[in-house]
Amino acid sequence: MRTFSTMTRSLLAMSDWLADLAVTRVVMESTSDYWKPPFYLLEDSFETWLVNPKDVKHLPGRPKTDRLDAVWLCKVAERQMLRPSFVPPEPIRMLRDLTRYRVDLIAARTAEKQRVEKLLEDAQIKVSVVASDIFGVSGRAMMAALIAGERDPDSLADMARGRMRNKSTQLREAFVGRFNDHHAFLLTKMLARIDQLGADIADVEERTSTQIAPFAAAVARLDEIPGIGVTAAQTIIAEVGLDMTRFPTPAHLTSWAKFAPGIKESAGRKKGNGATGHGNHYLARVLGEAAVSAGRTNTFLGERYRRIARRRGKKRAIIAVGRSILVIIWHLLGQENTPFHDLGPDYYDARVNLNRKMRNHVRELQHLGYRVTLEPVA
Repeated sequence: MRTFSTMTRSLLAMSDWLADLAVTRVVMESTSDYWKPPFYLLEDSFETWLVNPKDVKHLPGRPKTDRLDAVWLCKVAERQMLRPSFVPPEPIRMLRDLTRYRVDLIAARTAEKQRVEKLLEDAQIKVSVVASDIFGVSGRAMMAALIAGERDPDSLADMARGRMRNKSTQLREAFVGRFNDHHAFLLTKMLARIDQLGADIADVEERTSTQIAPFAAAVARLDEIPGIGVTAAQTIIAEVGLDMTRFPTPAHLTSWAKFAPGIKESAGRKKGNGATGHGNHYLARVLGEAAVSAGRTNTFLGERYRRIARRRGKKRAIIAVGRSILVIIWHLLGQENTPFHDLGPDYYDARVNLNRKMRNHVRELQHLGYRVTLEPVA
């Protein structure tokens, strides 16, 4: 055994040492982001595995040091007791960095907008009660006038444009407050921060469009799925990649994404509530948004969402439709010649047994207190 530091020169020396020993596979434990530098340096020379720490959990009663952990990791890997985690290739990793950073920037801009609303509430300016979006053309013009020193409610209300002009009376009442220079200073900084974040988001989106160009065909295919747009397709490709051989079946993909219920059984009794668990939250977010959007469409996915939502609730419907979307994605990305075909909103009704449908309707009427007699129409 030898010990190496995590500096680049030391890791390269370790790579040479392992090559001299004819090592073919390197296994490392996932710890925050600290696994990335050694993984990226070694992946070109060895079969590099990144494993889940839960799979190599420390056993009670066994001494624990970093050296002993390395020995234990080597033993369980040698005995084929580990599974490698999914690490996409470098182009997908670069795209993933961009799409995730875009999400973080949008969250930061949203937080800054919320600070603006709180500041206006502190100044007793109730414009957010009247306008649904205070950051539109009219809202920004009114806030700019407040910063410039305008305090007259009539003048501020006259800056409304479009449909907001119909709310002039409410706007005049909303601008009666105690906005002062202190609020103006803070509002100036907050609006500048929002504008800067907006510019950063635009730059990241432009860079993402350049980075996604080689995968434009895959984006176009995913864009055909109801509920998924270009931005959602880019995020999905960044999270799951294009190589579906990493997931032998659609069930492997849905299980990896935690869109399949967990199974826990002991002594013939099922335990737990069948929850899916916590997976990739960036992927879960975009699939959840796609499922809700698909639920508003007159498609197979839309009808599936509405059927499940009526019986099991909206949360379970989102998970179920998200899983269906993942299955579609697996087929579209794994088989280039497979076209997307919507089964249609009447898919379920066309396959319901007629006698079963009659029996269900009769039971519903009987439950309401009616005696039902069926007579076929000649």
